[in-house]
Amino acid sequence: MTMTRDINNITNCTNSKLRKATRLVAQAFDTALQPAGLKSTQFTLLATLRAMGNPPLTKLAEAMVMDRTTLTRNLKPLINKGLIQVRSEEDRRVKQIQLMPEGEQVLAEAMPYWLQVQKRVVDQLGEERWAQLLEDLEVAVDVIKVT
Repeated sequence: MTMTRDINNITNCTNSKLRKATRLVAQAFDTALQPAGLKSTQFTLLATLRAMGNPPLTKLAEAMVMDRTTLTRNLKPLINKGLIQVRSEEDRRVKQIQLMPEGEQVLAEAMPYWLQVQKRVVDQLGEERWAQLLEDLEVAVDVIKVT
């Protein structure tokens, strides 16, 4: 049974609801990842880098759905900690992002903390609702990215 909502009612603002949920989820992951010295955004960047290999900055920005300036600002603390490295290709305009061994080590240290809060979120939502939420969010990203 689907509940109908008034799209004109400000309390049903998509942006507001997503931001509330994102803040709470980010706070839970940030707290869990503190012992590894990472914020949730940094963990996600390191994990995405590992999955992508050594992507160009532009490709990483696309994967993270961030503009290059925001991504660069988010990469700086990871560069300063020696967890990643930015290298220029032959074409100096192309910056390639590389996960350093120290970054791999911190990511491995952070994984159990991430998994603990990930499991808690899935348990609280239930696997079916969690899977549906992920699917709905992926569709929303794809649809909104096009517009």
